[in-house]
Amino acid sequence: MFKNFWYAVEFSSDVEPGKPKKVKILGQQLVLYRKTSDNSVVAMSDLCVHRGAALSGGEVKGDCIVCPYHGWEYKPDGQVERIPAHPDKGIPRKARVDAYPVVEKYSFVWVYMGDLPEEERPPIPDWSDIDDTETYRAVRGEFLWKSNYERILENGVDVAHTPFVHGGVFGNREKPEVPEFEVESSPWHCKVSVVLNPPRSKGLWGAINPNKQALADRPPVPVSTTWWLPNMILLHIQTPMGDLKIFDVNIPIDEETTLVKFVALRTFFKGKWADRDARRRVFKVLYEDQAIVDNVRPELLPFDLSDELHVKSDINAVIYRRRRRELIEMGWGVEGNMIAGEGPARVEARVIPSPIRKEVPELASAWNFKEVRSREILSGNADRAQRGDSPRTDPVPEGTETIEEITA
Repeated sequence: MFKNFWYAVEFSSDVEPGKPKKVKILGQQLVLYRKTSDNSVVAMSDLCVHRGAALSGGEVKGDCIVCPYHGWEYKPDGQVERIPAHPDKGIPRKARVDAYPVVEKYSFVWVYMGDLPEEERPPIPDWSDIDDTETYRAVRGEFLWKSNYERILENGVDVAHTPFVHGGVFGNREKPEVPEFEVESSPWHCKVSVVLNPPRSKGLWGAINPNKQALADRPPVPVSTTWWLPNMILLHIQTPMGDLKIFDVNIPIDEETTLVKFVALRTFFKGKWADRDARRRVFKVLYEDQAIVDNVRPELLPFDLSDELHVKSDINAVIYRRRRRELIEMGWGVEGNMIAGEGPARVEARVIPSPIRKEVPELASAWNFKEVRSREILSGNADRAQRGDSPRTDPVPEGTETIEEITA
């Protein structure tokens, strides 16, 4: 899983005014809420700095969110503005949580999970077709997987699996060959365009577009599959009836759980009456994919390309894996963004620093949840235990309040 990217974490319409919403991404809990002043969305760590309560269980007060435990009020930038138990005392500078940049675009709420300055952040892809309500009719939905998001992404852009996994839907078992294809790529995306032989249309589509030809002789249909880093897919099928475009985001809840949110567009059957059938067809494909991908081993993608066998039709996945390895070597993986409690519990959690940590360097020591490489902590304590030493006791970091300062 990667930091330093924009992630579409929720449909915009599902973040309602006055109702905080919990989401989980990259192993970290976030709370989303809308400011009263301008209805814009705020995203911050869903963890009160005081006693660890979930801010998503609180309420919105003006532009602030109020912790349900002791009523601490957090401003949109993550700073505590009010402590009801001590209204006349100053606010400790450590009384803050990470707040992340947010953009509402293409029917989604996008949250930037990283700390790079704005000019260095990868772009949000152009999904403006979603906003084109004159050309397209849209249906949307979500689907929970017990699979790693990268395995799901690779499956979504794999053109060779359709005759076998989706035979009769849009795969043709009598014509499984993958012909020559075109490739378009950048550091952030890869698009493969090909013509495939579809199966005979069934149901409503078959009634409108009857075709009695043998499956092996069906006229080819242009298809393109595109991925954008880190987790987005577009499937574009130019059917005889019109265009079908399925945009989806594969939200990595954690390493083994993925929430897919999709928007499916069509230029045909644009009446509301056809929405149910359009949505049913998307879910049919998702269930067919899930039956395969949930049983793929290993569950996570190998680091080295040579660990799995590749052929020509795997070009989209090969380019993804090469770029993925570059990002890991750049330090964009989230494996190091952990905090770990020492002692018997040793509870671990992920905390991805927000941009304000770099924007306000004088507060570097003020963050309650710092980046700690948990494996280093735990392995260090294990080494000490083998030697019979006491567990490591770190000095109090600079900027940490003493008991006297807290109670003053």
